[in-house]
Amino acid sequence: MLNIGLVGFGLGGKVFHAPVIRAVAGLRLAAIVQRRGPPDPLYPDVEFVRSVDELLTRSLDLIVVTTPNVSHHPIAKQCLLAGHHVVVDKPFTVTMAEAEDLVRTAREQRRIVTVYQDRRYTGDFATLQKIVAEDAVGRVVSYEAHFDRFRPELRGVWREQAVPGAGVWYDLGPHLFDQALLLFGLPEAIGADIRCERDHAVVDDAFDVTLYYPDRRAILRSSCMVQPVGPNWSVHGTKGSFIKYGCDPQEAALRAGRTPEEPDWDSDLPELYGKLVTPNGTQTVPTLRSSFVRYYENVRDALLGKGELAVTPEWSLDVMRGLVLAVESSRTRRVLPWSRP
Repeated sequence: MLNIGLVGFGLGGKVFHAPVIRAVAGLRLAAIVQRRGPPDPLYPDVEFVRSVDELLTRSLDLIVVTTPNVSHHPIAKQCLLAGHHVVVDKPFTVTMAEAEDLVRTAREQRRIVTVYQDRRYTGDFATLQKIVAEDAVGRVVSYEAHFDRFRPELRGVWREQAVPGAGVWYDLGPHLFDQALLLFGLPEAIGADIRCERDHAVVDDAFDVTLYYPDRRAILRSSCMVQPVGPNWSVHGTKGSFIKYGCDPQEAALRAGRTPEEPDWDSDLPELYGKLVTPNGTQTVPTLRSSFVRYYENVRDALLGKGELAVTPEWSLDVMRGLVLAVESSRTRRVLPWSRP
């Protein structure tokens, strides 16, 4: 049994991490850092502490950092230096230098550092991966992924404030960029328009980011001013197209208090199944099952020496590099070539 400590018990900790960790065989959520308020009665078997320093006095195998983005680097580094393996919520950090420092520190400490890329473990993306891998649409020439929401009013949360790492690109961009890299690898260049659309917004709440490949384009889009009525996925190739509406149901289920232990907790609605359109007609493609749980199962296996880490430090640096490059592309209004050290 591996003992897990969780730093941060806001939306990320309560919804996306704690219930998922508890659903994984071999992981025990042992302690949670919650700076104020009473312990959550849903977790009577978990110790609640008030600080990272206090957490580090406990016997833990892995620490999960799910705090505001600007604090990812200092907290993760403190935990690594204390001898713990670390999962950092996305984005990895807010600068490339901070990300490189964490990877270097983990290497020196002989510890794992990995980023929580849970959205690669959704049923819709697993279905899309299968469609592409099986050549159902032929050679992909155009790929478009949306993560739209309709939130026209500002809510006053830290992600909407003028602080490092705020804004929708650093919030949702890591998901969409990670998925595109899994499908197509590193791009040759990036062109981005990262902007504010809502009244009185001070940080970005919309983006259109194009990844340039020799034979295709991958377009990543999000807005807080769009009713999610269009397709989340549109993939066009030499044999046909795949279109998928509807967002993966896991987030809604977790927000509603459901857990991954429940049967069919994340089943997609049949009316939201994807459509494969070819010259031979239209075929409904049932959504495959996947689960955020698979992320932590992989981390567990990597810690026990039973498998390779899926989200490696090197991969996390590439995603971070893409986030930073897109910001610079948008700022300079130029398509920028991909570069690696």
